[in-house]
Amino acid sequence: MKRLALAMLAVALAMPAFAYKVQTDYDHNVNFERFHNYCWGRVRTSNPFYASRIREAVDRNLQAKGWQLATSNCDATLFASDRVRNQREVQTLYSGGGWRWGGGVATRTVYNQSVGHVLVDIFSTKNKELVWRGMTERDLSTNSDKNTKALNNDINSMFKKFPPK
Repeated sequence: MKRLALAMLAVALAMPAFAYKVQTDYDHNVNFERFHNYCWGRVRTSNPFYASRIREAVDRNLQAKGWQLATSNCDATLFASDRVRNQREVQTLYSGGGWRWGGGVATRTVYNQSVGHVLVDIFSTKNKELVWRGMTERDLSTNSDKNTKALNNDINSMFKKFPPK
């Protein structure tokens, strides 16, 4: 029984709980000190509630960095989008000793895990060139509140070292 409990614990610890990744990139030739305000372009999301959630999280981060939201004559224009896809996941559980102790039964479960991607692009309004991009990828929960909290955390991470120097 103790071996079974240890095997189950090892499997549980090996499974990533809401795996995620945040990446950013930018044009190294751009002086970000010349940007002081921004306008929103189109925000395209698969879930209509997430359009405002993305805008609010980005606004909060940019305004904390001294940028101001403008309705016209802006230095930068932001666009955002998301995509949700299903990723096939395989989980194998061992009982009765498992592979290490010999014998036992392996139970394999195959399921689809929803994975969400969010992309935020900042363009120079003057020359319409991409100057900065932030991307997130995260396993989604079936709980909307958890996904909203994760979205906020990911966007906070995205803008943690913004603007690039």
